[in-house]
Amino acid sequence: MKILLVHNSYQQPGGEDVVFEQERRLLEQMGHTVVTYCRSNHEIEKLTTIGRTTLAMRTVWAGDTHRDFGALLARENPEIVHVHNTFIMISPSIYSACREHGVPVVQTLHNFRLLCPGAQFLRDGKICEDCVDHSLWRSVWHGCYRDSRPATASVALMLAWHRRSGTWDELIDRYIALTEFSRTKFIASGFPADKILVKPNFVDPDPGPKQRPGDYAIFVGRVSKEKGLHTLLDAWQRLPENCALQIIGDGPQRQELEQEAQRRGLSSIQFRGRLSHAETLAAIKDSYLLVMPSQWYEGFPMTIAESFACGTPVVCSKLGAMEEIVDDSRTGLHFAPGDSEDLSRILGWAFAHPAEMAAMGQAARREYEAHYTPQRGYRDLMDIYERTLAGHPCLQPA
Repeated sequence: MKILLVHNSYQQPGGEDVVFEQERRLLEQMGHTVVTYCRSNHEIEKLTTIGRTTLAMRTVWAGDTHRDFGALLARENPEIVHVHNTFIMISPSIYSACREHGVPVVQTLHNFRLLCPGAQFLRDGKICEDCVDHSLWRSVWHGCYRDSRPATASVALMLAWHRRSGTWDELIDRYIALTEFSRTKFIASGFPADKILVKPNFVDPDPGPKQRPGDYAIFVGRVSKEKGLHTLLDAWQRLPENCALQIIGDGPQRQELEQEAQRRGLSSIQFRGRLSHAETLAAIKDSYLLVMPSQWYEGFPMTIAESFACGTPVVCSKLGAMEEIVDDSRTGLHFAPGDSEDLSRILGWAFAHPAEMAAMGQAARREYEAHYTPQRGYRDLMDIYERTLAGHPCLQPA
């Protein structure tokens, strides 16, 4: 099969980039011909003054992308197009190009961008679904994207325009939701249920299960407000000094949190910054547990699947995708989102019960083997492709 993969990376690297690269590599390993169309939001830094002034309109429709992508479709003639992200530089203009060339489209829903300009259903550290329950323009008033009303207005305009134009309903043949939770949210917001299939991310290569229990907790991810790290520091202050924590990742809150940890005398917390993927997996494998105090629903946290692959149990917020993926008391433990007292209670129990946590780690590894291997991911992905091709109107016999 000839597959055209599409991805627009953000200025900060994240899980979507990992998933795109893993699926590309897996498809090629399985003998498929893979063509890629990739752009980056780092291109914004090189735009002229005029280019920046037209960026809002580009968010809605990028004429150059439509033209170039149409030429790519004509030249390569792929059987299917699989889109991961179009925001900002690619824009939804590619969907029209696909329809013009009769090529079916699969879209992965990595976050909630098509429902919420901020993509996270989060405002002021709390879950917010005003854009679904009321209007997209609520987000403009609050400046939910980059704390900017003009920037949020451009995203809201893009969403409103393509809803009105029928892009999401008519030009995308199949959606991939990463969890049942996500699928339910999109259906409740008006997306057609028969078009949304669930396929979780996978971990490749398999890091193998841990050989020893580990002696520290670990956080892996972007060091930013939505990840709930202030809650984590508050919880850690209530724990015994011999409970160690490593924070792996970088982001806008790192300096602030390092200073706060130092001010509080939390010498058991080590900020390691951004590590390579291999180094991160090694750190997860050597840890006692992974903690994820995120305050938003999350899409599909790769760190949870990677922890499962390493046989490391997960302590996470009882919220959204995290609550669905981590089975409380079997593959990890839940705590009330944003509640540092509850988190400290759960962590205190976890550090005091190594046998129970080891059993959860073994169950987590079994969960990986059942649901998050590349073999399972490939099988599910090909099933979605085949169902999409079978149902595409342009490919039906006359």
